[in-house]
Amino acid sequence: MEHALQKDFLGQEAQYLHNVSIDNVIFGYHEKELKVLLQQPFSKNKWTVTGGYIKKTESIEQAAARIAVERTGLRNLFLKQFHCFGNPERVKDRDFDAKSLSKATGLNIDPDSWMFDYFVSVGFYTLTEFSRVAIRKSEFEADCRWWPVGSIPPMLFDHKLIISEALEALRLHIAHYPIGYELLEEKFTLPEIHSLYETILSKKLDHRNFAKKLMATGILTKLDETRKIGAHRSPFLYKFNKAQYERGLKTGVELAF
Repeated sequence: MEHALQKDFLGQEAQYLHNVSIDNVIFGYHEKELKVLLQQPFSKNKWTVTGGYIKKTESIEQAAARIAVERTGLRNLFLKQFHCFGNPERVKDRDFDAKSLSKATGLNIDPDSWMFDYFVSVGFYTLTEFSRVAIRKSEFEADCRWWPVGSIPPMLFDHKLIISEALEALRLHIAHYPIGYELLEEKFTLPEIHSLYETILSKKLDHRNFAKKLMATGILTKLDETRKIGAHRSPFLYKFNKAQYERGLKTGVELAF
């Protein structure tokens, strides 16, 4: 059995490009918190963003989309490349070596394997509506779950930096493109989308000015429905106008606050 597993591993290994990988920072929004989906590979103490290797038969975009599907169970998520990471020291970590990897997987990992050599990682971020995700961890992971971006656990390699860079890119993009659509439920109130933007941008936004700018873009449609949120509060529900949303992604909208 062990021999068969080793043979299968070597067969899979040959399918992937060496020394280049995808790190896909998957963001979700839940209970007024921005969260990131992290995986715990081989180490009991450290985590990484979701990621993996690139098959020789796929583009980097296809690899990033595949990784998102494998972790969330969802297809056609919003996906954006934001940065590349690479230096000779980035994969050196005392909690990631051939001995610990072999012990965790039951495989015979060569200390001179390409997995421990200089690695370039292509960074993407993905946005998803939190409640739709059915988290899936791989067979070589101890765990995979959501963490608030403000209290992430100890990270392997440079993955704390990767999350920081992804968040900076998200803040830049959400100020100019209507990507809040990807993080909210289909129907929402203006206070809910206001809270989302404040959370991501990490700053207070004037309620009236925010609503005025958002409605001026034409990306929202007011529904003839309300949501009861208190004894005397039943705000109207809204949804994104998909056609205007798609146009806004291509051309940009005036959302800088």
